[in-house]
Amino acid sequence: MGAEQIRRWESGALAYAVSDPFGQGPLPWLRGSEQYYGDTGQFIPWYAEHVEQAERADTAGHVRADVETAATVPRPRVAGSGPRTADDVHRQIKGFTSTGAVAPGEAVDFHITVDPPQQFSVDIYRIGHYNGDGAAKITTSPRLSGIVQPAPLAADRTVSCHHWWLSWRLQIPVHWPVGAYVAVLTTADGYRSHIPFTVRDGHPADLLLLLPDITWQAYNLYPEDGRTGASLYHAWDAHGRLLGEEDAAITVSFDRPYAGAGLPLHVGHAYDFIRWAERYGYDIAYADARDMHAGRVDPTRYRGLVFPGHDEYWSAPMRRTAELAREHGTSLVFLSANTMYWQVELGPSPSGVPDRLLTCRKRRGPGRPALWREIDRPEQQLLGIQYAGRVPEPHPLVVRNADHWLWDATGAHEGDEISGLVAGEADRYFPRTTLPEHQDRILLAHSPYRDGDGVLRHQETSLYRAPSGALVFASGTFAWSPALDRPGHTDSRIQRATANLLDRICKRD
Repeated sequence: MGAEQIRRWESGALAYAVSDPFGQGPLPWLRGSEQYYGDTGQFIPWYAEHVEQAERADTAGHVRADVETAATVPRPRVAGSGPRTADDVHRQIKGFTSTGAVAPGEAVDFHITVDPPQQFSVDIYRIGHYNGDGAAKITTSPRLSGIVQPAPLAADRTVSCHHWWLSWRLQIPVHWPVGAYVAVLTTADGYRSHIPFTVRDGHPADLLLLLPDITWQAYNLYPEDGRTGASLYHAWDAHGRLLGEEDAAITVSFDRPYAGAGLPLHVGHAYDFIRWAERYGYDIAYADARDMHAGRVDPTRYRGLVFPGHDEYWSAPMRRTAELAREHGTSLVFLSANTMYWQVELGPSPSGVPDRLLTCRKRRGPGRPALWREIDRPEQQLLGIQYAGRVPEPHPLVVRNADHWLWDATGAHEGDEISGLVAGEADRYFPRTTLPEHQDRILLAHSPYRDGDGVLRHQETSLYRAPSGALVFASGTFAWSPALDRPGHTDSRIQRATANLLDRICKRD
């Protein structure tokens, strides 16, 4: 088959990966030196495992064992011998959890398909700093027997695997720390996939980090097989061609794996913040956007709510919770752009499990418009700025009001350019749109960039203080969280500015 005939889904590349300006392949969250072969036959960074004894070769070439703990450095592999990423065409191993975020003492149910049927294992990792590794292995499952689950069900572009059999139930020990976790699935013949999940609790903390699982699902194109997969952005036609929003799904299901390697689009933005924040020692609790929707988040327990990644899809209860937080003096920190753009609804699965179906009609069909700004509730009334458009190529963020405390000790001066920090999508202040009620308000960046048509536009970063005393910060760019702890993207000025903000929210100044 000639290169021009290979469809994107046959090449192993995610159809939507081109929209992620910080895509690092399937694993944006891992550290270390172990490697595996990707679909192109090229080495891709994997992770380092820590063991009690690491094999070393002495000067004579003999292998000896050091007693000190060390990270294994694997020997070079021959092509095809290492772990390989499972895909949605052959479904070597794919899975999802039928439970949302869980608390210590509760259980996570995994539904996994394995083709051909064989044994597999599940390694559970927690995302964090961990001396730079980025994640730590918490436990490993016993060897499990894999089966080929039924084909996904599809109705009106909605794809669901709610009929898959339970494969493994993980009881979360009460001593496990809350946080963002990833289950790494590996078959006996070396195929690998991932399932993210969250362990939460309701205890007070300085900061509550909210993982944008609703937005993650909106972008999920599973199965990316050229036939049945659909997201709120794409679907396939009968010839395996990728269609746009007009033909995409209106409702998508949480009862299915994530496409490709099993990690959501933009997941790395949240993991970048987590690694950095845990390195700096912030007191953080964890929850998902669906927890916020379902009323399981009491914002008065926290000094601030942090939205670390792309968080585009919000339900009405989510917005009410955020507004309640601001009214009660709980600060809001939005570290991405295009936040709270589409209004969505959540409904039960066919078996009655709540909040397993996500619906957004966008501009199709009967009912009111789905854009918050089109129902006279623009995002700017909460964020202080709102979505302006895509940024095709990264541009510098231009510092404004450099004498403000946010820029203290950063070394940033008025008009300084922070390279590549305006990227992906951008927000700005809309003068004709109502501002939120505030005691004081300031724009901390004003950055020109060219849109896809070459038109000159600008990005802005906003901070205001609500009458309650709550601070509301909006970075106005996708690139803020990656600047905290993404190799090749870190910037000490953004790290310091973010610490200035969180320290003030946590009353550390």
